[in-house]
Amino acid sequence: MLTDLPPEVAGWRDAIQRLSPSVPPCRYLSPARWGTMRDNALDFLDRFGAEAHRLGWTASELFGVHPENGTLRVDWCGVLMVSGDKAASISANRIAFTRTAGYRDTPGMPRGMPIWEFSDKRKAAA
Repeated sequence: MLTDLPPEVAGWRDAIQRLSPSVPPCRYLSPARWGTMRDNALDFLDRFGAEAHRLGWTASELFGVHPENGTLRVDWCGVLMVSGDKAASISANRIAFTRTAGYRDTPGMPRGMPIWEFSDKRKAAA
């Protein structure tokens, strides 16, 4: 239930919800792909958000994108910004999707900014 989300997760959900489903928040992302990613991110937060928070997943690990190149630099992207599929399960270091899995970054790996911050940065520069 959405009212059971920890405040931080509710904030992530609100930030994703505020992004237009038809206007990609960063370059190199088609409107169709973004719409699916956005829907799947909201679904993830509704089903697994509280567990992700309990396990210590961060906004960058889930929703991160490269600060200049968006989703083009997948090495900077959070798990939910790469797959595009609906999450099937979560554990401390892995999120499983229908056909793939995403893992937490290893120490020293770059971490991107949450996609909603990238969108805000683009708007401010316009």
